Amino acid sequence: MDYISTRSINCPKISSAEAIKTGLSPDGGLYMPEHIPTLTNEELASLYDMSYPERAAKILAKFLTDYTEEELLADTAAAYAPERFSAAPAPVTALSDLFILELFHGPTCAFKDMALQLMPRLFSRALIKCKEEKTALILTATSGDTGKAALEGYRDIPGVRLQVFYPTDGVSTLQKLQMQTQEGKNLSVIAIRGNFDDAQNGVKAIFSDPAMKAELDKRGVFLSSANSINFGRLAPQIVYYISAYCDLVKNGSIAEGEVIDVAVPTGNFGNIFAAFLAKKMGLPIGTLLCASNRNHVLTDFLESGVYDRNRPFFQTISPSMDILISSNLERLLYLIAGPERTAAYMKNLAEHGAYRLTPEDFAEVRRHFVGMYTDEEETERTVRETYEKQNYLTDPHTAVALCAARRYEKIRKAERKMLVVSTASPYKFAKTVTHALTGNTPPDGIEAADRLHTLTGREIPAPLDALRRATIRFSEVIEAPDMPKTVLHFAENQ
Repeated sequence: MDYISTRSINCPKISSAEAIKTGLSPDGGLYMPEHIPTLTNEELASLYDMSYPERAAKILAKFLTDYTEEELLADTAAAYAPERFSAAPAPVTALSDLFILELFHGPTCAFKDMALQLMPRLFSRALIKCKEEKTALILTATSGDTGKAALEGYRDIPGVRLQVFYPTDGVSTLQKLQMQTQEGKNLSVIAIRGNFDDAQNGVKAIFSDPAMKAELDKRGVFLSSANSINFGRLAPQIVYYISAYCDLVKNGSIAEGEVIDVAVPTGNFGNIFAAFLAKKMGLPIGTLLCASNRNHVLTDFLESGVYDRNRPFFQTISPSMDILISSNLERLLYLIAGPERTAAYMKNLAEHGAYRLTPEDFAEVRRHFVGMYTDEEETERTVRETYEKQNYLTDPHTAVALCAARRYEKIRKAERKMLVVSTASPYKFAKTVTHALTGNTPPDGIEAADRLHTLTGREIPAPLDALRRATIRFSEVIEAPDMPKTVLHFAENQ
């Protein structure tokens, strides 16, 4: 299967390995498969009794057609091995009113592990398949979880360097500590003064700068990405929606072919877009509930058809969702509107900070998606009530989705069963969770985790507990305009 740009029918088609190696199209668009493969009822049923790695290999083989299924199975078996995940990679937990898909049992305690434990293996194979002799310099902007997951996944991978940029005041203390203490000789972690959008825009500007690419080329280096703008990051996320459906059928929670709704806490739109791709393949998904926090640009878009990032930016207690430019929304526009209108929408976003969908495009978006947002008080109340009433401890991002899901179920009168995606361990945001449960604000970081453990008796995940003994390696803070200079310095001095 070939891959094409979301913005141009004239951009050359490339293989899946080339798309994973390159990350971003030369015209600034995102790579998408030429068509969305189908998943028949018989194929879905054949997955029920498979392990998670086996399911992943089968599904990914439909998208990554220049990888053999044997290669994919070797990589998925290694990525999702028991020593990397403290429980099954993507277990489903039943609450009294809905189901929760837990994606935080990996080495960095966040859902990004589901893709970033696998993507480096796909990337390494891509370098070989493409006969690439240059060193890959992977640039990543993070609002908290992608950075640590990418650092853990790519550390000491031959032929690869990784540089992560994050907003210095826009991540939790534990998220920052995870990145600052990361081990690995091929890594760089830099904080910027600004927000996630500043970091993401800086990375995109570097990718689209011919002079920067020429300078790096002189050093034998080419750029790629570990963000979900890279389809190699996005494809593994499709798997856990299909796997969750298989588990629900297998344990008798739903009938074969029964349609479910899915609620996803959403910032950059990659996680929920992966669910949309699963639906396009044929998975019985009804409504995709896009749950936002106080930075509810996506909620407003899904209600009006107008995407407008010209608004105040808020730092919230669910910081990984503090985003005003949701990059993966472009892929949805491409599937609905085609490359020409998508390019026009993106041009308006770049030049004016906003765009308006045509009535036809908006109607098609609304056929699949609903947007709701949860404010800070509702988020804390959801954390508290879910623990007190259902004995389930949740992080603030998952609480955003839980609150939206329950509100939506009241509107729809629970017509369909709801699967809520849980994206992080509550211990990554222990200060917020402890405050939500008690009204008291503990010290941040490891001390907050200790307080939460004392309060609830839940074990602190081993990767987070180990941070109390880790040494800080990366503490540099720069201005966002200095990102290109920092990238060149890193490329020069490795």
